[in-house]
Amino acid sequence: MNWSDIRVFLAVYREGSTLAASRVLGVSQPTVARQIETLEHQLGLTLFERDTRGFRPTLVARDLLPQAEMLEASARNLEEAATKARKSNARPIRITAPNRNFSPIFTKILSDFRDGHPEIRFELISTYDILDLAAGEADIAIRITPQITNERLICSKLTDVKSALYASRDYAARHGVPTGPDDFAGHTFVIYDPMPGAMRLNSWLMERISPEQIVARCGEPESVTASIEAGLGIGPVAILYATDYPTLVRCFDPVPDTDSTSWLVIGPDAYRRPEVRAFVAFFAPRFRTAYVAQREQAMIAQAYRPER
Repeated sequence: MNWSDIRVFLAVYREGSTLAASRVLGVSQPTVARQIETLEHQLGLTLFERDTRGFRPTLVARDLLPQAEMLEASARNLEEAATKARKSNARPIRITAPNRNFSPIFTKILSDFRDGHPEIRFELISTYDILDLAAGEADIAIRITPQITNERLICSKLTDVKSALYASRDYAARHGVPTGPDDFAGHTFVIYDPMPGAMRLNSWLMERISPEQIVARCGEPESVTASIEAGLGIGPVAILYATDYPTLVRCFDPVPDTDSTSWLVIGPDAYRRPEVRAFVAFFAPRFRTAYVAQREQAMIAQAYRPER
């Protein structure tokens, strides 16, 4: 016996006609009538008397009503239990990125997504290590790299990451700032060493300064910006990242062809999960729009203006 036939039986019993029952169930009237006939045939019983006023339940239908309602209650309990089980067994979406990528833009979009999907849980993994998404070490990663070479990973380009050379206001007041690569003489510099492949501006800078001009070698953005803030020298910083450091000023506009690329990268197994696909579809376009808007605002605010 099909449970959907019992649902139809209960709807016709309660509504008094196949037309009214079809509206409650969201199916066509012929479908309701056909299912009633099928159920009567299976049971070998007449459940409703048909007349111009509708469907009137027979005595046998009244006798069967309590059992049908017990089936209805059991089905409802099963559905509620299954819903609870899905929530309790649901895995969180694990997102890995360097700490600086868990920015106000990221958290705002994550909060907006949670408003519409409160049942989905997240785990944020802040690290500079490249976790193996194909092996399941995380589900999603935000990575800044020229390209994603692992063909098993699903990639969505987020933005072009523009960087520029920055100095602290104190350094600028004491030494001024260069206005271009021909003006580097007499300045000191902070660089990435080891050099990340994503920071193309660092490579550009290294080709234009001498080793004697390097006063600090750093391994991650936090130490680079700390060295620049301390007034040790001038160094490369992503434009939007520099907004977290109000004492920094941009020496000159970004150098052409030194942009990096940020990617939203998803593991193949994770991408099979509907909640992961839903998050990716929600996150990527909103991140692109917000990032570009804030970057343009930062470009205006960070330009060096010597005090007079």
